[in-house]
Amino acid sequence: MNSVLEDSIFFGLTLSFLSYFLGDFLQKKFKSQIFNPLLISIVISISVLTIFNIDYDSYYNGAKYISYLLTPATVALAIPLYEQLNTLKKNYKAIIAGILSGVLTSLSFVLVMALIFNFSHAEYVTFLPKSISTAIGMDVSSELGGYVSVTVAIIVITGIIGNVAGSGILKIFRITSPIAKGIALGTSSHAMGTAKAMELGEVEGAISSLSIVVAGIITVIGASIFAGFM
Repeated sequence: MNSVLEDSIFFGLTLSFLSYFLGDFLQKKFKSQIFNPLLISIVISISVLTIFNIDYDSYYNGAKYISYLLTPATVALAIPLYEQLNTLKKNYKAIIAGILSGVLTSLSFVLVMALIFNFSHAEYVTFLPKSISTAIGMDVSSELGGYVSVTVAIIVITGIIGNVAGSGILKIFRITSPIAKGIALGTSSHAMGTAKAMELGEVEGAISSLSIVVAGIITVIGASIFAGFM
């Protein structure tokens, strides 16, 4: 059984799609954020690989083709930005202030946690880029001397939390402004948060898309500065 799965180039692709579609079905059926498709997909994929003792490289041989969709999906984020261009122009001061405060809060939180738990410098800088996209975060972590593989895991976990719990947190704090929602999700949980923002509305999605880019740039600069604090 294992050899059949490992030798199939479509195994990883099939597992990823089926597990995601199952998560999507469960979420629609039970109307709960706990059954987030991305989270369900990750849990099922890890479980299958563990139970059948399948090597990750064998899984990735098929699953890697999904990553080819990342570039066009990222470029597509420019569409809602263009459609909401007037909204961006009218609220640019609030948007910039919101993104800047979000990035500073993220970096400061990592610094406080590092001091409380007595992180080493390498461990500390590993967590600094937790809220930006994987591509940028990996470079930041590597440049500052962090553990890149751990950084990737932290970024993914941060995104999942934002995607699953983001809308609930917004409701708890009674945040109703579409712009504020977009900034919060995009700045704190990058692309996965933006996926949730797009579910909430066009304005939320557009602002969140912008927040990913701006937050990434600010974090590159901010992480370099904060890295010197420990």
